[in-house]
Amino acid sequence: MEKGKGIGRRWAVDFTDNSNAPSSRDVPDPLGFSRASLDQDDSTLSRQKKDAEANWKAQKAWEVAQAPFKNLLMMGFMMWMAGSTVHLFSIGITFSALLQPISALQGVGKVFDPYKDSKVDLLAPKLLFIALNLGGLALGVWKLNTLGLLPTHASDWVSSLPPAQEVEYSGGGMPLY
Repeated sequence: MEKGKGIGRRWAVDFTDNSNAPSSRDVPDPLGFSRASLDQDDSTLSRQKKDAEANWKAQKAWEVAQAPFKNLLMMGFMMWMAGSTVHLFSIGITFSALLQPISALQGVGKVFDPYKDSKVDLLAPKLLFIALNLGGLALGVWKLNTLGLLPTHASDWVSSLPPAQEVEYSGGGMPLY
């Protein structure tokens, strides 16, 4: 006898439609079972699910807010490795350190959009995100200063200063021999 042929299988279920069979509404509930308790459990489960989702969103928002800290460490190491001489690599790293925080600060709203919820307070994560990006911007400005690319001395502005006024005038005279 081949497998699956002949006598019906022991654990097979017949899904054919029997229109004369009693419906599930006609069958009484077993002892100790109440359909009303199922409806209450569903509302409790949906509330718990919403609370869990809000907690997950808050946790992810904090992770996103702390992400610039890792970037700060990496960028600081790269700037240290670039050295303090002005050449292409150090200037490229420095301008990258300046542009990344600026673009991140412009997109703060877009970064935290997926985590908006009435139960999630995003103010503190946004403030941390902004503070860390401002720290990255300060790191880039500090590197510009160490490279000598910031005009911080009066001699950097000589071309825009008016010519010095003559205080004395000396003219020719008799030489003393």
